[in-house]
Amino acid sequence: MRRLIANLALVTLLSTSAASAAGLKIAVVAPESGPFALLGKQILDGATFKAKERGSEIVTVAETCEAADNDALGKAIVDSGAEAAIGFLCKESLEASLTALAAANIPAITVSVRSDILMEDALKNNWPLFRLVPNAAAEAKKITEVILSGWKDKPLALIDDGTIHGRELVEAVKTAIGEAGLTPVFTDTFRPSQEQQVSLVRRLIKSGATHVFVGGDRSDMAVIARDAKAENSGLTFLGSEVLNAADQPVPLQEGVMAVALPDYARDPIAAKIVTEFSEAGIVAEGYVLPSFSAVTILEAAKDTSSAQNLPLRDAVAGGQFETAIGTVRFGPDHELTPSPYRLLVWRNHRFVEPAQQNQ
Repeated sequence: MRRLIANLALVTLLSTSAASAAGLKIAVVAPESGPFALLGKQILDGATFKAKERGSEIVTVAETCEAADNDALGKAIVDSGAEAAIGFLCKESLEASLTALAAANIPAITVSVRSDILMEDALKNNWPLFRLVPNAAAEAKKITEVILSGWKDKPLALIDDGTIHGRELVEAVKTAIGEAGLTPVFTDTFRPSQEQQVSLVRRLIKSGATHVFVGGDRSDMAVIARDAKAENSGLTFLGSEVLNAADQPVPLQEGVMAVALPDYARDPIAAKIVTEFSEAGIVAEGYVLPSFSAVTILEAAKDTSSAQNLPLRDAVAGGQFETAIGTVRFGPDHELTPSPYRLLVWRNHRFVEPAQQNQ
């Protein structure tokens, strides 16, 4: 009897280990040609690299980002036999696929699409959508948090470039800080793409502001910060994620801050896998690590699904996952939590976290 029990325990252990080691079939939806082909390759590189570790199978589904081709996309994913799908660079592709994926109970993880309306529709229709990128509202929320935690006692100015993004972002921040009892001493809309912004800087100085949030792109921030330095203004500047771009003719000033996504490849958490990518001739940039992490999530969720006899989408929704971009959970709204947005500062030609600026 003891031998029988021991043998049964061994069989159970081996069965459990085999289930945990089993891979799954994943559709990678990404552009293979056209202007977004490079981004599509990043998604495929990251997913394929992770899938090789435990024998998961990757099937590629070309994403054209053209509305005329989207009706067939969901059918192609379902017909591939995939248990899950990742990628989805374009909102149109994702939106067109979700009804078919929901009918087949295939969870989808997007590494790119941020539309709040699409996620609202997904929740309303019980579509199996999860987002490995912050939603559109998360940026304003983090900027507000930074201002209220560090600048609440500072004379604050809010300025925007008049674009839809810049104006709406500044308005969202203004509303949120107003609810917390903070009123800016100066607000204005400036004309973008100017060679100099001296008059704007002088108005900021005259207002008494010492800290400025700029809803504008990197080139405008660079000009404003340069002219502020020339005027010996002592102004402190904070921008949004759009500052995380290449230098234009005017370089960004040291000390300019931004709320943006971190460079995942520089995080110590990802150091080992970044080295492995490098040895394989792959640069861990853009969507490489997020797509690698999406496969990590699905493989871990498959283990939970097998062990607890859960649908895969439920295992994704209820899990906590250790990935190359950090610990990931999805909230009840299927949004990435915690928000990956961080306060960064421009030092030595790159954005770093304030604690790292002297390293």
